[in-house]
Amino acid sequence: MVTNQHTLKESFSLKGKGLHTGLNIEITFRPAEANHGIKIRRIDLDGQPVIEALAENVKSTRRGTVLSKDNAQVSTVEHAMAALYAYGVDNCLIDVNAPEVPILDGSAIVYADEIERVGLAEQGEPRDYYIVKNKIEVRDEETGSSITVLPDSSFGVNVHITFDSLILDNQYATLDDLKDFKKEIAASRTFVFVREIELLLQHGLIKGGDLDNAIVIYERQMDQKRFDQLADTIGIGHKDATQLGYLQHKPLMQSNEPARHKLLDILGDIALIGKPILGRIIANCPGHKINNKFACIIRKDIKHNGKQSPVYNPNVPPVLDINRVKGLLPHRYPFLLVEKVIQIGPKSIVGVKNVSVNEPFFQGHFPDEPVMPGVLLVEAMAQTGGLLVLNSLGEGSYSTYFMKIDNVKFRQKVVPGDTLLLHLEMKSAVRRGIAEMKGYCFVGEKIVCEAEFMAQIVKNK
Repeated sequence: MVTNQHTLKESFSLKGKGLHTGLNIEITFRPAEANHGIKIRRIDLDGQPVIEALAENVKSTRRGTVLSKDNAQVSTVEHAMAALYAYGVDNCLIDVNAPEVPILDGSAIVYADEIERVGLAEQGEPRDYYIVKNKIEVRDEETGSSITVLPDSSFGVNVHITFDSLILDNQYATLDDLKDFKKEIAASRTFVFVREIELLLQHGLIKGGDLDNAIVIYERQMDQKRFDQLADTIGIGHKDATQLGYLQHKPLMQSNEPARHKLLDILGDIALIGKPILGRIIANCPGHKINNKFACIIRKDIKHNGKQSPVYNPNVPPVLDINRVKGLLPHRYPFLLVEKVIQIGPKSIVGVKNVSVNEPFFQGHFPDEPVMPGVLLVEAMAQTGGLLVLNSLGEGSYSTYFMKIDNVKFRQKVVPGDTLLLHLEMKSAVRRGIAEMKGYCFVGEKIVCEAEFMAQIVKNK
């Protein structure tokens, strides 16, 4: 999937109170340049510190997701992050004047409305997806929560929640297409049980909570005096303690609104991976803790490997077959090191080279321990990059020539039987016949070689 990054077309601002702090807060969402990511700036603090919206910066997951870096923190970021993720906003700078994002009505609908109002702007850099290639499973033995992620050609989420409650027991929610986010998920509000409120207040939380920004579930009867005292503490009117049910002012949007809100929270928390996911998430009794645990595992994989290997299905016909490759490149046996191209876009390409024991260089490198020379790995990447450039040119015959090779790294040897996936990306637009690229060579999921190239494009006489 090759798509470009997006940001907001223009800024928008919102005002509201913090769910836990009770402060009056103003937050502004601003466009940001390509590859910026989502960052939050505390404009009320000296130096206006910036916190990257990434899973490794999560400090706490108690009743919300709290981001922290150095001495700055911002809590309750999940609803805003969910909306940005669902609408495909890759780059945004968020200014907030408090240690919390406003709760608004307890959902993400206001963010969705504003994003739609200002619109999105496409940017010149490709979007980088995290592609789920194998089953990933995360469990919390203490709570029984689990998240399983399966390979899929698109993104989807299935959620199951269950509580020991007469009012809210088992519920399910599903999102198969992010285009349905606003209609199906965005307006689903956060929820809380009355039995939890006293403990939350004791911990200095939900100072801004009320019956307008949360679903309040009363499912265990308490005596009337205690019920009235609790109502006075949170500033709501007295109600009949014998009547169990939902206490919020606005009725449920859907019968499974709590499950839909848990799905919303998952979107907000996986947005902290920093890349959109291609895969199917199946969540059982999720919460911010297990969500963040999953996001941190993916972040660790991203940081460890740097770059994911391309998806290669040998059953799919190539984009450029060997005849087209030979029509573009002047190389021939024994120096043609790309056999087909499986992906190509304006700024990236993936080529394939099957390494056979019959390669002539194995006769001398080395007869008893055949290893593909590193210089030929670099050459294979360069030829693939040449195909990207040459395929985009018009009529005429052209060649590409090395001008510079930098930052070459060899991580693992390549031997007969390996299949090389050669992934090249343009670092900038071609200017004055000069192309700059970054190349990665994969065997399976592992990077075996990488390098940066500068080449000159010359029209042949």
